[in-house]
Amino acid sequence: MRELWLLRHGKSDRDAVGSDFDRPLKPRGRRAAHRLGEWLQERGLCPDLIITSPARRALNTAQLVCDALKRPEPPTQEPRLYFSGMEEIKNVLAGCPKSAQCVLVVGHNPDLEELLVELASEDGLPEVEKLMPTAALARLEMPDDWSELEAGCARLIEILYPKSLPE
Repeated sequence: MRELWLLRHGKSDRDAVGSDFDRPLKPRGRRAAHRLGEWLQERGLCPDLIITSPARRALNTAQLVCDALKRPEPPTQEPRLYFSGMEEIKNVLAGCPKSAQCVLVVGHNPDLEELLVELASEDGLPEVEKLMPTAALARLEMPDDWSELEAGCARLIEILYPKSLPE
């Protein structure tokens, strides 16, 4: 079974000096990303490929998950994941190797949430106020070809929210 994991970056510091691209994670965002990585590691869940937006908050989130998973290789930085839209994320996924059975994409809203709704269709999604808050991870069962991502082609396995993970 092929899986796509969509992870929104951890809570960032909106008051930090600098550009949006360079915003760091808040301590809460760092803890949530690390806790999520530990949760995955404890269950033996590890993606074959991790692709992240190069924005500081997304890259830091991806690295914290990699550290918790004890992955020696760094995540792949992909500029098209920084607010380029849902279609561009699909283009990034189309370039994934066929051997990648599980791909983790670390990025931003609204792009991730729009992609989740498109792939899984609203029928299979939980009724919550915010589908992808910071550090939320959506796991999707996907078709066999990364380049054939049509509306409704995926099935939501689960959405993990930081508040639901054990401390």
